[in-house]
Parts: sequence; structure tokens; C-alpha cells
Amino acid sequence: MSLPITRTCPHAPHAEHVRLREEAPISRVTLPTGKQAWALTRLEDIRVMLTDPRFSADRTKPEFPFLVKEQQQSVGLFKRSILSLDPPEHGPVRRAVVGEFTVKRMAALRPHIQEIVDGHVDAMLAGPRPVDLVQALSLPVPSLVICELLGVPYRDHDFFQTHSAKLLERHASVAERRAAVDGLWTYLDKLVTAKEADPPEDLLGRLIVKQREERALDHESLVSMAFVLLIAGHETTANMISLGTIGLLEHPEDLAAIKADPAKTPGAVEELLRYWSIVDLGVSRLAKEDIEIGGVLIKTGEGVLALANMANHDPDVFADAMSLDIGRGARHHVAFGFGAHQCLGQNLARLELQIVFDTLFARIPGLKLAVPRDEIPFKDDASVYGVYELPVTW
Repeated sequence: MSLPITRTCPHAPHAEHVRLREEAPISRVTLPTGKQAWALTRLEDIRVMLTDPRFSADRTKPEFPFLVKEQQQSVGLFKRSILSLDPPEHGPVRRAVVGEFTVKRMAALRPHIQEIVDGHVDAMLAGPRPVDLVQALSLPVPSLVICELLGVPYRDHDFFQTHSAKLLERHASVAERRAAVDGLWTYLDKLVTAKEADPPEDLLGRLIVKQREERALDHESLVSMAFVLLIAGHETTANMISLGTIGLLEHPEDLAAIKADPAKTPGAVEELLRYWSIVDLGVSRLAKEDIEIGGVLIKTGEGVLALANMANHDPDVFADAMSLDIGRGARHHVAFGFGAHQCLGQNLARLELQIVFDTLFARIPGLKLAVPRDEIPFKDDASVYGVYELPVTW
């Protein structure tokens, strides 16, 4: 089998992925680069792989299993980031920033995020109908929040959104990727340089002060961290706001449940994350030595990739996995990854999603899709699933 395979149903794994799980849950597949790798389809196997330090995340290794041909060709364009560090380098870098995203710190942001969401809903209510939810709410809310956290001027959001979207296109050329990387890196390099001269009270400013106190100021690592957080901090959450809205509108009984009792919204968010699984092909790794998983021997230098959408629809873990059930308690999904490299911003994403869904449906109770579902342009050509636009009315 060759990967990737485009979804035929917006929320469910492709039938070919299901066939893999049923016939050989750990299978050899061909990647767009022409190389072969092992594909894991079961939740348990994926969680084991993601917690085993014998698998490397280092994308600079020539054998690394890239999912996009142009990524293999342009590997030298990317500076090593927290995403591609192995122990012992990874730990200190993660610890330096993970404290910025604790549940307690995110809870302190709730009033301000609520204010941002209310402002955008106000604008929706005051404007014409139908409205594109992507442009009116889904994209600007997480973009504004991450900009404020990092101290990135929101006036530049069109610039970084355009460049980050290009990096996530599966079919972007090497030249397009180079231009996107260079543009973002140059922008953030100048931004970090300015903050180093006079560190402000934002996430990057605090990291600069902390590094100086430890006499370990590393300009390139700060730029790299800003690069990762800026892209990850808006693109994934924006897509989940739109997809989650579709999911709730299509399941009115679940929507009624969270409207009647907002205490159920956190569980609904977990189930929506599992149900949509915006990354079909999750993280990739490279075996540093011979390792056995699920009864299969993976040899040194062989690539492994996690089929995250398959894991989140694993029938051995989630009963009636293809159905949305906000009461199932689905927090052990892998929508945010797992193990040492799991998403730094997952607490922020959960909070944003909870606030958006509670506010949107409370203030616009008659919200509905303005077009049939089959007319919604889903992101079949992107590494992170979502919709390009979502017309809604009320």
C-alpha cells in the first residue's frame, strides 16, 4: 500500500487503512518518497512506540520516514526544533517552556480568551449572513491568542498564516517550502532579536530572561521554538473549531446536552478531538535498534509512522468508534500525540475549544450550516485536516 490516502469520509479512516488493521495491524507501506516504513494502526502499539526512547524523532537522519516527498528533499531547510530532538537534548528544551502551558496558567487566561471569543461573536451577530466561520471565528481566535502569548504583532497574522499553510500543503514544491520557511524564519529572527534587546513580559521574553539567568542564551533555539509554537498554536485549533462545530450541528442531541450542562463540554471536546483526528498520519519515528512491537520485529534504521486516525477509531478501545459519543470519556486518544513529544499546547487548545463551543451555541442558538455538508470544502490536500471555509447562518 502507498501512503498517504485521502479520506473518503470527513471523520472516518479510509477503508484501506481499516483493511490494514484487520489484516496486518503493523504493515509495510510505501511512502511518497519511494521508501518503505512500518505503519501502526492500533492505539496500544502507537502509544508503546511513542514512549520508547529507542525510536528517534531526529528528522535530519537520512533514513527518516518523511510523508511528503518534498520534505525529504528539503530537510536541510529546517533548523532542528523541539519536534526532532531525542534524549538527552529534548528534556531540557521541553522543560524550559512546558511551564508556560500548565493547566493553572491556562486557567488564568480564561477571562481574556472569553473576551476575545465574545468580541468575534459580537462581530458575527452584527454582520451579514451567511458568514464564513473560518474567517469570522475559527482562525482569528487561536491566532490572536498565540500572538499575544508569544508577543507577535497580530497585524502580521495574514503573513504567518499564509506561510504556515504552505508548509502544511502536501503538494507544495521544494521552492515553495523554502520560501515559506525562509520568510517565517527571517520574520521571527528579527522579532526575537528585538526582544533580546529589551525582554517584554511575554512567553518569548520570559524564555530570554530565563536563558540569561542560566547563562545559556541560544538565539537560534528561541527562534526555532517561536516557529513551532506560532504554527502549531493556531492552525490545529482553528481546524478543530470548524470541524467541532460541524460535528455538534450534525449531532443535535449532543449539542443540546452541552447547552443544557456546560460541565459536559470538556468531555465533548475530547470526543470531538478523537472523532475528527485532524492528523491522519501522526508522528514518524526511526528505529535506533532492533525493536519488537506487537509481535513484529522492526529493525535498526527502519521508519515507523503512527496512523493516528486509525488509533483514535480503534474498535478494541472505543466501542462503536465511528460514532460521536460525548459521554464516552475519550481522553486517552492520541490527537495530541503521546509520550515525551506530546503537544505542548494541548491545555490551551482544550480551553479555547471549550470556550468557543459554549459561547458560540449559547449566543447563537439557531446556528446552522448555510450549505449542504457535501459542498463544504474539506482540506483533502493538507497535512492537518480541516475546512477551507464554513458558511453558517442563523
